[in-house]
Amino acid sequence: MRLAILSGKGGAGKTLLAVNLAAAAGDAVYVDCDVEEPNGRLFLKPEDISTRPVHTLLPDFDPQKCDGCRNCVDFCCFNALIYIRNTPKVFPEVCHSCGGCQLVCPVGAIREVPRPVGHLELGHRGHLQVVTGILEPGEASGVPVISAALESVRNFKGLTVVDCPPGSACPVMESIQEADYCLLVAEPTAFGFHNFCMVYELCSLLGKKCGVVMNKMDIPYEPLETFCKEHHLPVLARIPYEPHIADLVAQGALLYEADAKLAQQFRKILTEIGGVWQ
Repeated sequence: MRLAILSGKGGAGKTLLAVNLAAAAGDAVYVDCDVEEPNGRLFLKPEDISTRPVHTLLPDFDPQKCDGCRNCVDFCCFNALIYIRNTPKVFPEVCHSCGGCQLVCPVGAIREVPRPVGHLELGHRGHLQVVTGILEPGEASGVPVISAALESVRNFKGLTVVDCPPGSACPVMESIQEADYCLLVAEPTAFGFHNFCMVYELCSLLGKKCGVVMNKMDIPYEPLETFCKEHHLPVLARIPYEPHIADLVAQGALLYEADAKLAQQFRKILTEIGGVWQ
């Protein structure tokens, strides 16, 4: 089963939930797809780390063969190519590595060369496998690294916990594409509710089963509570807004190991999700 943890905004608590659910599951896989700022490793502290590079393919032009037909420029719907001073140029940040320019070149003047965009860190915490995607600074899109991270655990048969990027854009869509269940982390505030609605809409468009965890609960936020009732979204947990939780998180501690009451909540979430999926 692939369980995706996501939220409509940063700081809502998706990594908090993801690392603790992974720890509670034990014999599982944790994949950090928040490749621009992967923080799960700060809590899980994986050992025996190995690295694996992630590359995309970039078109490379042979000036001796290119006859200036501009088929490649006309074909590229991402506007990643331009023909200037009798030479094709590529904008790496815009290229989607689709390979179409190579296919339409009538003289075989284009080949694809690997371009590094990030890397994966693979380690473990006991029986828990930890995969962390890390995007190179300055790269425009984390999708290739996210795709590589998820592909690295494709054959795992147990529970895979996917810690998604914040928001509801392309990196999030890539992260939840093959998820069996989406757990939406919501802050009970007007801003948190607005972003929660956006990410719920994305999950609905993709036909994903969803549940909700309300984090930093002080008093109920009625619009959020009403929304969950009207859309038949099960609220699987309400994590309180308490100083001792913030202290533990600031120390990089796992709540599952440090707070027995919260540990029980995390186990209950896994049990309920398992029941829904079955």
